[in-house]
Amino acid sequence: MTAITTATDSRLGILLMLGGMTFFTLNDALGKWLVAEYPVAMLLAVRSLFGMAVLLPMILREGVRTVFAVKRLPVHLVRVVLVTVDIACFYWAVGYLPLADVMTIYMSAPLIVTALSVLFLGETVGWRRWVAVLVGFAGVVVVLNPTGGFDLVPSLVALLGATIFASGLIFTRLLREAGTLPLVTYQTLGGLALGGAALPFSWTAPGVLDFLLLGLLGVTALAGHAMINRSLQLSPAAVVVPFQYVSILWAVLLDLAVWGTEPSLRMGIGGVLIIGSGLFIFHREQRLKRGSAAGAASDHV
Repeated sequence: MTAITTATDSRLGILLMLGGMTFFTLNDALGKWLVAEYPVAMLLAVRSLFGMAVLLPMILREGVRTVFAVKRLPVHLVRVVLVTVDIACFYWAVGYLPLADVMTIYMSAPLIVTALSVLFLGETVGWRRWVAVLVGFAGVVVVLNPTGGFDLVPSLVALLGATIFASGLIFTRLLREAGTLPLVTYQTLGGLALGGAALPFSWTAPGVLDFLLLGLLGVTALAGHAMINRSLQLSPAAVVVPFQYVSILWAVLLDLAVWGTEPSLRMGIGGVLIIGSGLFIFHREQRLKRGSAAGAASDHV
């Protein structure tokens, strides 16, 4: 019965990750559009404000004390800072680089998760997966294009954001016993607090359309965070995280449709290396899991 439940949870976790990354790509495209006119701090604060407006009825229904009285509060706070800084890095980088390029750099996060899982989750990673991680990072180097003309600072900020994003995923996995609502509430309040602190120095009055787009930014981010958090609660990070790659497809299509930017050859080559490495890691994890399950079953025969 346990094996059936686990398989069902894994499938649901994968579907939630796909849905969450679709919402996130829409959010990222909106952020790229808006960051051309408004500062990053304002995007963080206003999107979090709209997110809290959506969350408030759920918090009241669940009970304020239930939502905020979490175990391991310091771990929650570290996760909040990681998630908020990651968002700020992404919005800043995407203001200077094509959306698909930044998304491709961010897709190194599953490789970073694999490396960090050894330290934080106590997982064992064999030599094949380490080789895959190295190949994936070679893909990141290709996307960054260090020997050619590239925008150094935004590219490095995107890579820093990807590392922080991966760390946030690890902390989400560490807090898998916490409910989805507390996780989303804390990270939304974190964005509101950190963005709001800089708001008096960066406020720009938006028009009606932009104000609605800022609100949509908050709703899509909230939906994406909720789906990804639930996905990581249902399934191991190594199983669901590789399915973030769907966001590269959406990013390429949005770059073409909205900004008329075609994907570069280096982005394509680097993306293939990154995605291929991540999918190999996913395949290896599944194979090892099946082997462990078969060994456990034979022990009971």
